[in-house]
Amino acid sequence: MAIVRPFRAVRPHETLADKVAALPYDVMNSEEAREMVKDNPYSFLHVDKSEVDLSPSIDLYDQRVYDKARENIVKFMEEGTLVQEKEKALYIYTLVMDGHPQTGLVSLASIDDYQNNVIKKHEFTRAEKEADRIRHVDVTNFHTGPIFLTYVYQEEITRIIEEYKKSHTPLYDFVAEDGVQHTAWAILDEEIIEELKKRFEKVESLYIADGHHRAASAVRVGMMRREKNKDFTGDEEFNYFLSVIFPSNELRIMDYNRVVKDLNGCDSEQFMDAIRKDFTVTAYEGEGPYRPEMKHTFGMYLDGRWYKLEAKKHIVFDEDPLKRLDCKILQDHLLHPVLGIEDPRVDKRIDFVGGIRGLKELERRVEKDMKVAFSMYPTTIMDLISISDAGMVMPPKSTWFEPKLRSGLFLHDLE
Repeated sequence: MAIVRPFRAVRPHETLADKVAALPYDVMNSEEAREMVKDNPYSFLHVDKSEVDLSPSIDLYDQRVYDKARENIVKFMEEGTLVQEKEKALYIYTLVMDGHPQTGLVSLASIDDYQNNVIKKHEFTRAEKEADRIRHVDVTNFHTGPIFLTYVYQEEITRIIEEYKKSHTPLYDFVAEDGVQHTAWAILDEEIIEELKKRFEKVESLYIADGHHRAASAVRVGMMRREKNKDFTGDEEFNYFLSVIFPSNELRIMDYNRVVKDLNGCDSEQFMDAIRKDFTVTAYEGEGPYRPEMKHTFGMYLDGRWYKLEAKKHIVFDEDPLKRLDCKILQDHLLHPVLGIEDPRVDKRIDFVGGIRGLKELERRVEKDMKVAFSMYPTTIMDLISISDAGMVMPPKSTWFEPKLRSGLFLHDLE
């Protein structure tokens, strides 16, 4: 059973939601964040990337960065930029991108569900990134960025949420600078809250779609607070973390493409000969970049030309939830054996380009600082669920979800 829990959200004043809402902290660097906040004193990046209010010479992991984040939350609350709900509520959050809507339930999730694998994972986390978010949560005393969760579609849950949307006025409704519409409703009706809680108790598993580091950090802070409070009851706020839970049938995963700096000592002809062992290689004669149209096909941009790669049958294992992933096939049969990329999480010769940037970005990178690029067919949500159910770990950079949840629309106070 999955636990969902209402909470007294700290959220933007209704007139400022569009100015407060910000992209997640990990999709831009500090320099880009400084540019984004230049004319917006309300941006939540003043909290999530608080180094924007400090000297660029200060290390990103300096204690002053975390203290500034806490100071800015307090300031926002004192000025009325952020307000706290008087009653506990669940929230509905709909994002519309390119005409496609996805609607999630904003609630608290249980750190025990995470520990007991009711909330399932599919990625390894990196210690330094986890440590950064642990300090951010612990010092600010808030969960500032929601964990993006999904579950196998349940018709009745969707019906309840959609009916509530139709009969209630939104808290927020705005279109962000990237054209994505964000609309949110507060569910204060206790009967509806209880009905949703009961429905989710019948949901066997929740899955982390995005936010493994934030989730691991939130759980770690909760466990640290339990250590300090030996007589905890389990009802304290630190036993839960902020999440938005979407049905699987509404989510869209985009391609997550690869660029590599060199051919590992080969010239282009030697490289092409090497990859033909496991892939059929065909020059692409169409216009523009080649976008794979089905699983087990890849685009490759080399020496100013696009090629179509098709995985040969002897390297495809569709019965294995991990080995059937295209990113796994490419890694095991090309990136590692031919290009020498043994661990893509740490190898500096490889970089990853989210599909939102388009395939022209792959051409630009090859012309600028890379040698070869690969365009991918997107991982499916059912692949993610199958791998999570099997207790397996996906290769790094397997999924790119769009649209991105905005940070700052809902905060969870650990007190």
